[in-house]
Amino acid sequence: MTMLIANAPCSWGVDDPKNPNLPPWQKVLDEAATAGYRAIELGPWGYLPTEVQPLCTALEQAGLALVAGTIFDDLVSEHHFPRILELTHSICRNLSQAPVARQPDGENSPPYLVIIDFGDPRRAQFAGQSERAPRLAPADWQRMVEHITTISHIAWQEYRVRPVIHPHAGGCIEFADEITQLAGDIPHQTAGFCLDTGHLYYSGMDPVAWLDRYFSRLDYLHFKDVNAERHREQLTLGADFFSACAAGVMCPLGQGAIDYPAIRDLLLERRYRGWITLEHERDPRDAHSSLHDVTESLRYLRGIGF
Repeated sequence: MTMLIANAPCSWGVDDPKNPNLPPWQKVLDEAATAGYRAIELGPWGYLPTEVQPLCTALEQAGLALVAGTIFDDLVSEHHFPRILELTHSICRNLSQAPVARQPDGENSPPYLVIIDFGDPRRAQFAGQSERAPRLAPADWQRMVEHITTISHIAWQEYRVRPVIHPHAGGCIEFADEITQLAGDIPHQTAGFCLDTGHLYYSGMDPVAWLDRYFSRLDYLHFKDVNAERHREQLTLGADFFSACAAGVMCPLGQGAIDYPAIRDLLLERRYRGWITLEHERDPRDAHSSLHDVTESLRYLRGIGF
């Protein structure tokens, strides 16, 4: 079975739309298509065109469809939440009107709204360090859960965009105890999971075991690979997640520590039918090698039976 594989602008270093070193979005779309992908994520709001018609035209010219958009922001603070609501409507409006990736069974299918908490500097400082990272106070956790639930209801009920929660290194949903608690606090009916092999590994979890553990919650997947030596080095240095990415902690799939043949076997055995998006986070000043790396990652996955 050939699995459905997309890519994302972060493979070209696109995480902060205000970064002056970002490659032109036209280059990202063209190189994603050249590498063999037929779907891509929206990336941070404001990077690709925000008006629906220019966005649709750009995607159609590149032969790409959208698989997901992302909220990557502080989901805990009450004062920040009005901006999150505005962003939710903007992203979901475009996802509901642009060319969208499809999957055969259609259950919990694209487009997805990937929901990621990020913005607490204390947590960002201790990415990957479970013993040192401070946990949210119960009231703050409950507020975050309520915010995620509200976002999820808007995405699905108003736009028919499927919400999925993405645990992320350096965010307030990162480690094993937090993923377990979140799974109990937010039912699958409200939001699925988008587990990320690279973030699981980075934060001390076995990706194969955790994909298996929460397979019934998986609507969408992110794949990365991690250079184990650089990972250990960056944790020892106390680097935040994006500094570690800039230092090359991520690598093309098949060149790192994650056991993708075992993941393939698990997904085939469990009959996974959803989309997989490859990501290779990096400094945008290194985007000159992105085309080579995303091409090699896709070739590797296809070569081992994805």
